Amino acid sequence: MTRVESLISAVHKPEFDILRVAHVELVVTDLDASVAFYGDLLGMIVTERTADAAYLRGWEEYLHHSLTLREGPVAALDHAAFRVYEDADLDRLEADFRARGCTTRWVTDELAQGRGLRVQDPLGFPLEFFHAMDEVERHTQAFHLQRGAPVLRFDHVNFHVSQPERAFAFWQELGFRATEYISTDGADERITGAWLRRKPTVHDVALTAGTGPRLHHFAMWLAEPSSVLRVCDQLAAAGHVHAIERGPGRHGVSNAFFVYLRDPDGHRIELYTCDYYTGDPDHPPLRWSVTDPRCRSFWGTRAPDSWYDESSLVLDLDGKPLETEPATVDERTEVMA
Repeated sequence: MTRVESLISAVHKPEFDILRVAHVELVVTDLDASVAFYGDLLGMIVTERTADAAYLRGWEEYLHHSLTLREGPVAALDHAAFRVYEDADLDRLEADFRARGCTTRWVTDELAQGRGLRVQDPLGFPLEFFHAMDEVERHTQAFHLQRGAPVLRFDHVNFHVSQPERAFAFWQELGFRATEYISTDGADERITGAWLRRKPTVHDVALTAGTGPRLHHFAMWLAEPSSVLRVCDQLAAAGHVHAIERGPGRHGVSNAFFVYLRDPDGHRIELYTCDYYTGDPDHPPLRWSVTDPRCRSFWGTRAPDSWYDESSLVLDLDGKPLETEPATVDERTEVMA
């Protein structure tokens, strides 16, 4: 077994139980423009709006929000949040992160949410863990009201990381399981992309080699491939064709149908559907060679350089942009070698 195979196959069962990724909070420079993009164009529900923030959700979600937009001077990721099984898991997580030497902070003032644990993880990412959130009405079958794609629910986050294998090991230690990965060929095998999950789909967290720590994208789930096509038509008709960065297409990794969009601040959102079940305990991780043109796009279409090079800044727990460092491996170089 190679070093990478050994890493990929490792299974950890921590004392806490993380259920899934649940929401992100983005700092945006023009709240009205961002609400228009996510609410009017993509058709998300605006659950609540305050003077400096908006809280949105998908049509089948019953928790108060899965996307927070907060106005600020610099566009960035404030935090990515994960729901845990019970409130006591938060205390167990705090002990775990303190043992790692990470900064932790309790948060009790996030709108509609119970107490939350904020941490700066070993890679620098601002993470939040919570259990309780106010419930609202879900609109799964309100077909007469649905707008946009429509966006149904939050699906995953993808982080740009400078050290993919270190990041991968960290998420495994939190109880995440590998489903698929991309790696280089030869004796010095290196990971260039990895997909890890808690819920029984392909991923809650993906890791992409690149300058980091930065948020590469977050993703919302749609009902079917035609929803991806519909939202592209709607964006183009509304004069926002510039928002479409990559796709529509089908991924090799995950098998999902996708399109990547850029919001008014350049934050990247993926609209995503049709991946597969991964919940069996012996589900084997699937390896893709970095030289296989089908891995990022099953049809062999090359991702634009912006998709590899550009992503959102992330903030520390005091709201300051984090310094970044370049990746130790470049997927594009390996493909062309």
